[in-house]
Amino acid sequence: MAPLEERLAEGLEALNISADAVQRDRLLDFLRLVRKWNRVYNLTSIDDPAEMVPLHLLDSLAVLPYLKGARVLDVGTGAGLPGIPLALLSPDKNFTLLDSNAKKTRFVQQVAIELGLANVRVEHARLEHYRPQEGFDTILARAFASLAAIFSETSRLLRPSGIILAQKGKLPGDEISALEKMNVEVFPLSVPGIAAARHLIVIQI
Repeated sequence: MAPLEERLAEGLEALNISADAVQRDRLLDFLRLVRKWNRVYNLTSIDDPAEMVPLHLLDSLAVLPYLKGARVLDVGTGAGLPGIPLALLSPDKNFTLLDSNAKKTRFVQQVAIELGLANVRVEHARLEHYRPQEGFDTILARAFASLAAIFSETSRLLRPSGIILAQKGKLPGDEISALEKMNVEVFPLSVPGIAAARHLIVIQI
């Protein structure tokens, strides 16, 4: 097994996430596409494949067990993170990947085509102007904004009983306190290959 494949397989096992050989190959294909087009599209500052496995793939997939419902929105998806890795391992869910950067949405659309992701829809729009026909069961926000800003800007897009999953580094105690009227749960995340703190904040109306 090649070093990247081994690192990915070990990381998935540590996260207790099942992925068959085809899914693992497609996850690594995604990283190859990111590296191929990074200079043209300015997708990420992380270009070392050994670092991309934990920081892009495993960090994205750590929230997989927390996804709820069939419709998922990834706000500010950028290079397709965490939406593309999650969609690859969740063929039963429909993902909408939203970003205001046209270059990045063109890249993500090409990725969806090349990886055969029929469960991914890409939207080029600013969040405040986005008006989908249906709401979402889960909204993902990774390195997006403060919790209060995330809630105020995305809650209108939730279905009844929907949730917001906000990925953070250090525990944002002050931000959580600002959501005193909300139902908030905090889950520490242990991501293989990442020493820094990771937390998932689950917000439900």
